[in-house]
Amino acid sequence: MELQEKIPVPVFAAADREVFLRNIYPQRRPAVLRGVSLGPCLEKWTVNYLGEKGGDREVKIHVSTVPQMDFLHKNFAYKTLAFNEFVKRASEKKHSDFFLCEDESYYLRSLGEDVRKEPADLSKQFPGLAEDFHMPDFFEPEQFFSSVFRISSCGLQLWTHYDVMDNLLAQVTGTKRVVLYSPQDALHLYLSGDKSEVLDIDAPDLKRFPEFVKAKRYECVLEPGDLLFIPALWFHNTLALEFGVGVNVFWRHLPADSYDKKDPYGNKDPVAATRALQALERVLHTLDELPAEYRDFYGRRMIQRIQKRTYCNRKIDAEQNSETTLPSSPFTKPG
Repeated sequence: MELQEKIPVPVFAAADREVFLRNIYPQRRPAVLRGVSLGPCLEKWTVNYLGEKGGDREVKIHVSTVPQMDFLHKNFAYKTLAFNEFVKRASEKKHSDFFLCEDESYYLRSLGEDVRKEPADLSKQFPGLAEDFHMPDFFEPEQFFSSVFRISSCGLQLWTHYDVMDNLLAQVTGTKRVVLYSPQDALHLYLSGDKSEVLDIDAPDLKRFPEFVKAKRYECVLEPGDLLFIPALWFHNTLALEFGVGVNVFWRHLPADSYDKKDPYGNKDPVAATRALQALERVLHTLDELPAEYRDFYGRRMIQRIQKRTYCNRKIDAEQNSETTLPSSPFTKPG
């Protein structure tokens, strides 16, 4: 069986707030935005400069002996390191100082001051570096949720997952491949929570994951200065083609009370979705009281009712040049 066709993510040159809100955001599809001013970070953020400005502030990092990081099975270790030392090591191929082995890989996803309560905010954790980064004004200030440093060694690949908030991934230095899958292909991705069990998306084990090939694969390579719009619920997998630094900006595009207030990472399902899933578990336990053929019969009827009530008519297709107008999004428009 052939692997998935690679559908290129559309690229928009010189995209500003107006273009984003009018032409890109309502489509609810990923898009690469070029020509957006990100500030002097593009020129300034060398390894030496990052180390100098970030200083010896301690950061919690992922350290891995293999290039494909697996969150479900935790094939990496959490370690603490001074930021300047972390940047130095992450930029190297071989290390004289290391935790696990001399060619280990490093990854930083910055955290808030109180990791259990506060979302990451570049201006609070790294104010000296935040001055160099101009946050895109594609949403209202009160919608802002977090700004996350993402720094990784060359060759490091992160697991496929989804987020419940819209976000922009700004690639400041280095290049990064990003593969995305539509929310409508969720049933082909073998989910465990918000993460896919398919670790190797380029050479998947089709005996274990035969349905995976049915998922449409959207792909792009981010260059320094690129912004990638990742709509909420779109699955994404990143591969650092070089040592790179990025900033991930998340905002609340649903009403604020839709989100779990105790979620500093912004990746817990919306409150209503959590309640619905919990109710479904109770319903399934009730069905267990019936014989197998009855469970099958009423289960099929329930699936049909759920499909009629919840499935969108909108189709995500591979026709990037299609002139078909998509129905308006159910999400709150930023701005």
